[in-house]
Amino acid sequence: MKNEILLQNNWDNYFYGLIAISLVVWLLEALFPWRKNQSLFRKDFWLDTFYMFFNFFILNLIVLIALSNTAAEFLNDILSSIGLSMSSFQLFDSKDLPKWLGLFIFFLVNDFVQWNTHRLLHRFPFLWNFHKVHHSVKEMGFAAHLRYHWMEPVVYNSIRYIPLAIIANYSSQDVAIVYFFSIAIGHLNHANLGWDYGKLKYIFNNPKMHIWHHAKELPKHVSFGVNYGLTLSIWDYIFKTSYVPHDGRDIELGFKGDEHFPKDFLHHELYPLKTKK
Repeated sequence: MKNEILLQNNWDNYFYGLIAISLVVWLLEALFPWRKNQSLFRKDFWLDTFYMFFNFFILNLIVLIALSNTAAEFLNDILSSIGLSMSSFQLFDSKDLPKWLGLFIFFLVNDFVQWNTHRLLHRFPFLWNFHKVHHSVKEMGFAAHLRYHWMEPVVYNSIRYIPLAIIANYSSQDVAIVYFFSIAIGHLNHANLGWDYGKLKYIFNNPKMHIWHHAKELPKHVSFGVNYGLTLSIWDYIFKTSYVPHDGRDIELGFKGDEHFPKDFLHHELYPLKTKK
């Protein structure tokens, strides 16, 4: 954490990269607000800003790196006990491909696995109780992107570990390129912007599409949710989970019963542990 903030001056510094992306998207919100009556310091702005740094650094860079390293060693130990290794399962070595192609494959596989994981968060009540933290946002803004319970990245990283392990052999800078791009798109998806990117809306998730993912009221045939895409929208169009019935600028956000949902960070974190149903 100290190295990331004070000592690391490379272009792929996550701390300053997050700040730069956030400031740019916040400036776009100020210049091109979709909901004109929404304050630049919207409801829960500071709570979401805290979540953004807590989840991105204290959680991702410290806890999850430790968990990932432990999981990798555990899996390697199991495989070595039967005379195998992860390299035995690798479909290819990214270093044998043109860099752009290797990164493109990594990005596609990563995004598709996350899309499927996102569906699971909505489909199973146990996981939905954790995901409710993200859906408790009542006014959308860029920082809402990283409001989520600490359990979510544990689920995401556990599910995507093996798919990425069998194709991946990437440097930290290669991963940073994909990660920064995904963060930028995620910030834009949650921002107070009325953009859909024209024809590109069928490829990239966008604010006008993602607002419906946070809609409080949805038809019964899509009661488990819609528009699960994180960076790409193409998965939703391919698998018919897309839903943009009209301009959703002023729809109510949240979920059924959210008026009883906790309003502060600590109780957000404790909520799934106290919820029986």
